[in-house]
Amino acid sequence: MSQLTLHKYGIPASTLALGCMGFGGQDWFDKGPVTAAEVKQGEAAVDAALSVGINMFDHANIYKSGKAEKVFGEYLKAHKDMRDRMIIQSKCGIVFPDDNVDYTRFNFSKENILRTVDGSLERLRTDYLDILLLHRPDPLMDPEEVADAFNVLHNMGKVRWFGVSNMSAAQMRLLQKSLDQPIVANQLELSLYKNSFVNTVVNINQENIKSDVFPEGTLEYCRLEDVQIQSWGPLARGRFSGANIENESAIVKATADKVAQYAKEKGTSREAIVVAWLLKHPAHIQPIIGTTDPDRIKACDEGTRTELTRDEWYSLFISARGQKMP
Repeated sequence: MSQLTLHKYGIPASTLALGCMGFGGQDWFDKGPVTAAEVKQGEAAVDAALSVGINMFDHANIYKSGKAEKVFGEYLKAHKDMRDRMIIQSKCGIVFPDDNVDYTRFNFSKENILRTVDGSLERLRTDYLDILLLHRPDPLMDPEEVADAFNVLHNMGKVRWFGVSNMSAAQMRLLQKSLDQPIVANQLELSLYKNSFVNTVVNINQENIKSDVFPEGTLEYCRLEDVQIQSWGPLARGRFSGANIENESAIVKATADKVAQYAKEKGTSREAIVVAWLLKHPAHIQPIIGTTDPDRIKACDEGTRTELTRDEWYSLFISARGQKMP
């Protein structure tokens, strides 16, 4: 398996990362204390990840209103020797409704970035983040103000590296112009289901390119500028690996059947086929698998050792896009 782009920066991240959005229970807005059951669930997920060599963990300050980070912090409290063996990434910038405002907004102000990072460090029970991502593009972003915040965090040792999430090439280029540090990662929704990142390439000079929403040139920019492409939602909520798809489209059902067929032929899990499809792409995509199920974590890891032929990769893509190649 090819190396991640992160390795070029000396960041020894694993091919897969564990997304920790599912830590802390089911209620996104539950601000109550962390329960023993939630800690136990988180510990089982982290242990499963570590057992198969996954050393990178992806967070955000908003996940379960901070409870996801708190659950992980309880793990680090009980396993203090593990921190230096982990790559911990978190995100900032999304602000949910509160007592004063009844709508979600984005905030890349220096004040909010610094405050959010301090909150994440406290909840995670760590002195530093390996990587901080800006979560979603803020239309009011002032690149120089972001740069000031990054410099403060970097100089204080609170954040080692910086990145973005859900940003286009143009947005990254604008931001990078003001930064002293390189943007090392961009986390995007990429999967066999969310395949516009491939369709945008295939549909160049075709009429149906108008229906593509993936920003053209984004993956190419990341590859040219050594920005690690990360995939959030790589399992597409289990659509192709066992979730109830009774109400899904015929395209999804046919693709799920093809994934199951390849899994059976190769003696591996359906999750492994979905992960292997992403890893086959030459952009060295790093899947962020968002599950707390230890068995499913291990099933995803099988994807790092599963090889798809070029024809198998195209067969899955054509099935998932629902139409023949142009």
